[in-house]
Amino acid sequence: MLVIVVIIAGGSGTRLWPLSTPDYPKHLLRLTNDSSLLQNTLMRVENLTSLDNIFVVSETSHINHVKEQLPKLSNNNILVEPGRRGTASCVLLALAEIKKRKLPDESILFLWADHLIRDTDGFTATVLRAGQIAEAKKQLVFIGVEPTYAATGFNYIERNGKVEEWQNVYRLARFTKKPDRETADKYLRSGTYLWNSGYLVGCFSTFEDTMLHDAKPLWDNYLELLNTKNVKKTYLSFESETIDAALSEKVDQAIVLPGHFDWVDVGSFRDLHGISVQDNNGNHIKGDRIALEHTANSYVRNETDKPVAVIGLDNVVVVNTPNGTLVVNKNYAQRVGDVSKPFR
Repeated sequence: MLVIVVIIAGGSGTRLWPLSTPDYPKHLLRLTNDSSLLQNTLMRVENLTSLDNIFVVSETSHINHVKEQLPKLSNNNILVEPGRRGTASCVLLALAEIKKRKLPDESILFLWADHLIRDTDGFTATVLRAGQIAEAKKQLVFIGVEPTYAATGFNYIERNGKVEEWQNVYRLARFTKKPDRETADKYLRSGTYLWNSGYLVGCFSTFEDTMLHDAKPLWDNYLELLNTKNVKKTYLSFESETIDAALSEKVDQAIVLPGHFDWVDVGSFRDLHGISVQDNNGNHIKGDRIALEHTANSYVRNETDKPVAVIGLDNVVVVNTPNGTLVVNKNYAQRVGDVSKPFR
């Protein structure tokens, strides 16, 4: 049974500027209900284990906000990333802490704080099954999501052949980067590709063995982190690298489990509008002093006292906050992160 959960909460969510900022990033925002994405994630994983076995890894610039949002989680279980060094370093920080605390060699779930999942029962069942498989097979288990359209904004996992003793469980073939439209169409038609949710399950000993044999540079960093007297200096010496590049894509043998739950990576305002409550004109309106006329299929949000009027527009995002004002056609929502760089 799964007993340890690690929530990675270190991203900056640049494509949701000006709502998301470096010191108050996406996972801290209340986007879909009265709780933040981080708070929703914690509530979701409480079905899996006790609070003592839940860890959050978050970057130092907004650690106080994390502690404020998660008052029932012990500060000792909120691990501080001294500076952004990629998700691979976040995983190492958590593994080193688990090692130091001499926790049992049970399954560990790594997941992200900024995803939306409404089907908590389906999520719980999938993760518990992944834990059972990980403990039985002594291999890493990657949880994928069955694609519902030819997405070009996600990485993919290709599955290759079933694991005989488990129903709907597959061997890992390979990971692929975000495809172009033609390739994404091929992936969807093939039926062998899943969206890469980034959710990873494995026993503690399996993580150690996999790093040692398949990802030696990561193993060396892990040993440094375990033995150093200056965690901050050692951590900041690491190169910034994703866990996919540092470990997942180098694994020789692993298992793929399709997730049986809804899953949304809220990566842009286009995504956010798609999961938000809309009126008869397809508009989502949040905040006070907003006036719309001849406007449709749009996301309009005002977090200031200044009035916002939108007239004669379609398929747009208008967001007004004390940090700045954004007006963008939803078709270009992926460009927000690049355009907003000078303002962050």
